[in-house]
Amino acid sequence: METSKMVSTCTPEVAQVTHVFDILGYSKHRGMGNDASSHILSRVFTVGGHDWAILFYPDGYSKECQDHISVYLELLSKGTKVRASCDLRLVDQCTRLSSSVHKTGPRIFSSEDTSAFAPSTGKFKRRSEIENSTYLRDDRLTILCVVAVFEKPHVTGTKSFPRIDMPPSDMTEHVGRLLEEKEGFDVSFSVGGETVEAHRFVFAMRSPVFKAELYGPMREARKGGRITIEDMQPAVFRALLHFIYTDSLPRKHLEGDDNTEMIRLLLVAADRYAMERLKLVCQSILCEHLKVDNVATTLALADQHSCGKLKDACLEFIEMSDAMDAVVATQGFKDLIVTCPSLVVDALEKRRQFRKA
Repeated sequence: METSKMVSTCTPEVAQVTHVFDILGYSKHRGMGNDASSHILSRVFTVGGHDWAILFYPDGYSKECQDHISVYLELLSKGTKVRASCDLRLVDQCTRLSSSVHKTGPRIFSSEDTSAFAPSTGKFKRRSEIENSTYLRDDRLTILCVVAVFEKPHVTGTKSFPRIDMPPSDMTEHVGRLLEEKEGFDVSFSVGGETVEAHRFVFAMRSPVFKAELYGPMREARKGGRITIEDMQPAVFRALLHFIYTDSLPRKHLEGDDNTEMIRLLLVAADRYAMERLKLVCQSILCEHLKVDNVATTLALADQHSCGKLKDACLEFIEMSDAMDAVVATQGFKDLIVTCPSLVVDALEKRRQFRKA
């Protein structure tokens, strides 16, 4: 299945302004009182299309804050909600470097309620700390406010992520070429009077049985030796050889019904040499070619060689067949009654249950 990766990018849209509020004659602003109107308002400045100002309370916002100065940022634009952050800082009069005192957000500022102000505390900085520090020199205090307004994020259009297609495996092509080029053979097999040469490591790689015969303690042939294959036709062994090198069957064995017997023999060979993939390939082909006249024979073969999937397919075929009399009349079914009556019982019971349903 072809897969692809798509990508889109979300980028925050931020408008940021730094406003410097210089309080000259700091000491002369003392004694204004602690009520809500006892403050000095900076000039209005605009960030992200919204108006803001800094409020400075020399004596603190309330009696609870009378030992502190109070500093706030206020959203002045009416009927407005905006997502923003602020950083209120004090500037060292000697180094001109600033230090953060209170940070807020990002959060929603609403001009309709107290969220229009930041920070939430009136205790900005204890007065004694300011008056005994380099924040205050020549009766000058400098407040620096960094305001950032966050607009709706900008999302780029979806586009395909760069990809390089993975090439298909060509390993079987290279291994198959070893057989075609007929070089480096180091073992031979005698099959029905014919001699077939091959590579030991390829056979050992594809079959644990061949691996034991070629490299195990009971190995039948050393380098350059010969292994005799009993009870197998040369044509079947050549088809087995082709699968071992190419992981596929010769095309002539995959087309038409005339090759069913060859596929049966290959399934027996696959079971003999523990080649499970070939065994499943043969089961698949035999399943596609199930007929009334061969289902009983195929069922017996599947049971004999522990082919569970093929066995189930045969039983389902018999279960759904409208020609049960024809199946029973085949020689394969008659042989099945003699050699494996339990399979016949299973087949008839499945058919009875299917008809009952």
